[in-house]
Amino acid sequence: MKALCWEGVNKLSVENVPDPELRNDQDMIVRLIAGTTCGSDLHLIGGYIPAMRAGDVIGHEFLGEVVETGPGVRRHKVGDRVVVCSFIGCGRCWYCANDLWSLCDNSNTNPGIGQALFGYETAGIFGYSHAMGGLRGSHAEYVRVPFADYGAFQVPEGIDDTSALFVSDSVPTGWMGADLAGVRPGDVVAVWGCGAVGQMAARAAILKGAERVIAIDRIPERLAMTERYVGAETLDYTRTDIAAELRERTGGRGPDVCIEAVGMEAHSDGPAYLYDQAKQQLRLQTDRPTAVRQAIHACRKAGTVFVLGVFAGAVDKFPLGAVVNKGLTVRGAQMHGQRYIPTLLEKLAAGELKTAHLATHTLSLDEAPTAYEMFKEKTDGCVRAVIRP
Repeated sequence: MKALCWEGVNKLSVENVPDPELRNDQDMIVRLIAGTTCGSDLHLIGGYIPAMRAGDVIGHEFLGEVVETGPGVRRHKVGDRVVVCSFIGCGRCWYCANDLWSLCDNSNTNPGIGQALFGYETAGIFGYSHAMGGLRGSHAEYVRVPFADYGAFQVPEGIDDTSALFVSDSVPTGWMGADLAGVRPGDVVAVWGCGAVGQMAARAAILKGAERVIAIDRIPERLAMTERYVGAETLDYTRTDIAAELRERTGGRGPDVCIEAVGMEAHSDGPAYLYDQAKQQLRLQTDRPTAVRQAIHACRKAGTVFVLGVFAGAVDKFPLGAVVNKGLTVRGAQMHGQRYIPTLLEKLAAGELKTAHLATHTLSLDEAPTAYEMFKEKTDGCVRAVIRP
């Protein structure tokens, strides 16, 4: 079968790889209906995530049709249309039982790498390096889904493929940010990043009753999309002083909740960006925390900062003094999708959420390298490129 493979830093190719097979009785095989590019994949492609190997199949956000099930699968049958959570959870360990699915004890088959990097292993994730289990990714004609009863969710009739696709990762990631940040009615929420995850975090904050939601980016198409489809206010950080503008819009107090949805390759127009970029390229730090720093400084005293963007390791010049002296709560997490996906499918069916607008381009699996190049360079206003077999 055909699959999109990582062949080295900034090198992708479509190759023929062996068809997946059932390995455990709780596995199932799905035929790809649609997948999508994701900003976290760019970290892999650029060589910033450790433990990648030439030939690894990438991709983690996808929708498929069930074509084979193991004898232990109880909730799915051949022919079901399912959206599959990017993180894999066993459904039985302490973390899964407590709805902390991205921390599953049993789905990462290479726990030693995570233990060395983070102190403890994380859950496995499709197509996201051997540090996250070395599982084959979803940009392939067929995908093996472990622990299928817990990670795959049947899509209700009436929800189109493109809308359902983003419930695999982007929508629950954004929703989790607003939820775990504790957004409450009346809050002012600032969101850094107007990509798919940032837009969904902003929409979640609105649905949770936030009085004002202000989203920050520099790409005109993303800013316009956020205003039109999400209903948030927007700021272009290249045209205004973000800290001053947020103070102005909050009566001098600052946002109650700040959500960072940018990640380890953040951009800015200030000197800190040049400093961070130089250190990252020289591998003196793994991540560029530009947006995290700004969120910490902008947040009101005793407010909450939630880090949604993907980070891999160490950062420099982290403003710990601001965290302590302002009494901030700082949280972060990878996506606990199984906790949110059923509810989000209901909200999608009810019309409370709209996601299809995120798919600005559609390309075939053969064109997947081009899709990622468009996505990286934001060519033609690309927010997300849908990849179909």
